[in-house]
Amino acid sequence: MKAWELIVMAFRTIIGNPMRTFLTMLGVVIGVSSVLTLVSLGRGTSEAIEKQYESLGTNLLVVNVMGNGRAQQLDYSELMDIEQFPEFATIAPTVTQSGANLKYDRTKESYSLIGTNDRYLNIVKTQVDKGRFLSPADLDFRNHVVVLGSEVAEKFFGTSDPVGEVMNIDGFNYTVIGKLKAQGSNISGTSADSTVFVPLETARRDFKLGNIRTTYIEAASKEDVTKAQETIEQYLTYKFKSSTGYRVMNSDQLLTARVAASSTLTRQLVSIACISLLVGGIGIMNIMLVTVSERTREIGIRKSIGAKRHNILFQFLVEAGVISGLGGLIGLIVGIVLSLVWPLFNPEQSTSLSLDIGLYAFAFSVLVGVIFGLYPANKASRLKPIDALRTE
Repeated sequence: MKAWELIVMAFRTIIGNPMRTFLTMLGVVIGVSSVLTLVSLGRGTSEAIEKQYESLGTNLLVVNVMGNGRAQQLDYSELMDIEQFPEFATIAPTVTQSGANLKYDRTKESYSLIGTNDRYLNIVKTQVDKGRFLSPADLDFRNHVVVLGSEVAEKFFGTSDPVGEVMNIDGFNYTVIGKLKAQGSNISGTSADSTVFVPLETARRDFKLGNIRTTYIEAASKEDVTKAQETIEQYLTYKFKSSTGYRVMNSDQLLTARVAASSTLTRQLVSIACISLLVGGIGIMNIMLVTVSERTREIGIRKSIGAKRHNILFQFLVEAGVISGLGGLIGLIVGIVLSLVWPLFNPEQSTSLSLDIGLYAFAFSVLVGVIFGLYPANKASRLKPIDALRTE
């Protein structure tokens, strides 16, 4: 029997039991569509991270202090003195509070709060939409002023100009002096749009934030990055009397770390999605075993009129392959649709359609169907004609 005849027979069997066939393919459909969608999301995230770091330039350094106590404490004035070295352009120390409680009129909400200086705006390439950003005078006099991210401003003030309004932050009154333009995620992986910015020392005093944990440094040029990194590492080693307790990363290292983390998470999610393919394969095997039992008499008739063992084996293998392949094709279409419509429902997360991965998932689904269909097909091919014809 020719291959196309086997395929036609397989489709006749599928059409004869549409609901059972659909339930059999469901695991394969979910597996293939999940793999394609998750990989598209992962690639979209990686591309967004790369664009984000490209916009920041290649001369950025980030200092993270891991230790606690006075021995691991950075002094703001000393950090700003280092800025005088020719290899440094800008230094912006920060302290962070993840859930500051903001209140204005009857509206209450929690947002991230960053205490920093006037240099932060230039380092993260953020732009002011209304009003102004923090100034050196705000830090010197520990003024109670705040700059709002675009999302925060919209939440409390809608389309109105928030400049000059007074907000309550964790029990302290702050005057709004500026609003930032919408930007998206910043270099720390959080959204600047959902963050409020206050003078560094004011934040440390009012919110008991303690030591400076993260400092952003912009080298004078790309060629000065290595020298700037060496200088800040020498300062920290001298300051902490140890080469541990801190970490200094440049733009390339930050990009590599972020992309690697995103890729690792994507691989883990894809591995979980592949389990659906294996479950789908088990479902195909179970249904094929049922099919063999239902068609035992048909197998006996075919063998009695001259069908060889390999003819019966290929018949059921093709049927299993067609079922899994059809499920993989449906899963491929579903995955493409999900990848395209996802940004419409979640504009902050982009996707990058990965048809190559989809084709691999489709091929794997067919392979799974054939492998799991091998046992039922082999069982069918081993039936003796006399025993099969006796079956009611």
